[in-house]
Amino acid sequence: MFSLTVCDHIMIAHSFRGAEFGPAQRLHGATFAVEAEFRAPALDALHLLVDIGLAKVELRKALDTLDYRNLDSEAQFAGLNTTTEFLCQHIHRLLVAALREGRLGAQSANVTALKILLRESPNAWAAFEGPV
Repeated sequence: MFSLTVCDHIMIAHSFRGAEFGPAQRLHGATFAVEAEFRAPALDALHLLVDIGLAKVELRKALDTLDYRNLDSEAQFAGLNTTTEFLCQHIHRLLVAALREGRLGAQSANVTALKILLRESPNAWAAFEGPV
């Protein structure tokens, strides 16, 4: 299996509902390092997995929907706990849509899986991996 990863970062604000979240129930900020790892069993005729430049552009587009926002104020997240795990899945859906629409180059049709990893700190991170 081949893989290609592109990275970026976002800064968000949010709060959580539920006593299990303790002080994180209050509004707080988070900075996430974001990694998108595209996987394919084969490369194209030019030995490419995806166009790395387009992958960076599409990751940034997905992240622009979150960056510098209070997620509690975003209608699409109303009533939801925007945990790190949840945000991984959300970004995954956005990038899968980009892949299906061919926005990462013709060779991206070979991509069979995508893993999104958000690092909160050097000591804590979460990921979501699924098929395309």
